[in-house]
Amino acid sequence: MAYSLALGTVSFILAVIWGGPLIRFLKSRGIGKLIRVNGPSSHVTKMGTPTMGGIMIILPVCIITAILNIFNMLGMTLLGRSILVPLGVMLSYGFLGALDDWEGIKGRRKGEGLRARVKFLAQVLLAFVTTLALHYGLGLRSVALPTVPQKIDIGLWYIPIAMFIIVGTSNAVNLTDGLDGLAGSVAAIAFTAYGIIAYLQGQIYLVRFCFTVVGSLLAFLWYNAYPAELFMGDTGSLSIGATLGVVALMTGQWLLLPVIGFIFVAEVLSVIIQVAYFKYTKARYGKGRRIFKMTPLHHHFELLGWSETHITQRFWLVATLMAMLGIALALI
Repeated sequence: MAYSLALGTVSFILAVIWGGPLIRFLKSRGIGKLIRVNGPSSHVTKMGTPTMGGIMIILPVCIITAILNIFNMLGMTLLGRSILVPLGVMLSYGFLGALDDWEGIKGRRKGEGLRARVKFLAQVLLAFVTTLALHYGLGLRSVALPTVPQKIDIGLWYIPIAMFIIVGTSNAVNLTDGLDGLAGSVAAIAFTAYGIIAYLQGQIYLVRFCFTVVGSLLAFLWYNAYPAELFMGDTGSLSIGATLGVVALMTGQWLLLPVIGFIFVAEVLSVIIQVAYFKYTKARYGKGRRIFKMTPLHHHFELLGWSETHITQRFWLVATLMAMLGIALALI
């Protein structure tokens, strides 16, 4: 654990050092956030803030992980393969997110990004390949239940469930990424929780990976704290979310993901409930009605008059408590 915590510190230092030059580079290339017109009016001031900051998170993690596991990678031992999976997911979903960011800033669909169907299909295909690697490469096919000593083998059902978890978590983090410091802080807490769970299981290389990610996320928050100098964009949110899903699957404690990632789940559910209720009331009464003032959930609280910092800090507190509960359940 001491070594893993030290790696997190190294990751933080590396990311912070190159964060400033990255921001200046993105500004010089005009890679700035475009704010949607139907969002909260207070977000207009964020127009032009450099985005694609996920690069700042991904690169240090890849460099450190590759250096530490180079011999395992070359030998293709079990440990090497186990780290290659989350690392590959981070890179592949980061690339997809970067394409989406670029298309929305400089591409033909300026202000929109990739078409939703294309983006979702790509996520599903990447999740399918990842799940095959987890199931057939690492032999993962079970789930852990609180109070049950042995993990339960679910066979081939593992494949569709794992795909759902990876795609769902990827989009959940993406939806949460709407306020300065929100997605990054909640993700850092979630990776810390799963790092501790991996440590309790003796998955040392996974522990090191988790805390390396935490270090990079904390460095990103250095620049993303209100008022943000840098946004992670889909480059960061899609890759961080998918990687979190894979880490949860590798521990076998993926049933605890809705607990540890409670804020992410709440954000997604708010959107699903809003859309479903609007369609239902429109079909029944001829006019759609809404439960929330705006979704995802953090926008609802914004329109209630909460400041960005209040929302972020309170969501962060809830995320911390739920992560503690998730670790406790993993210990039962």
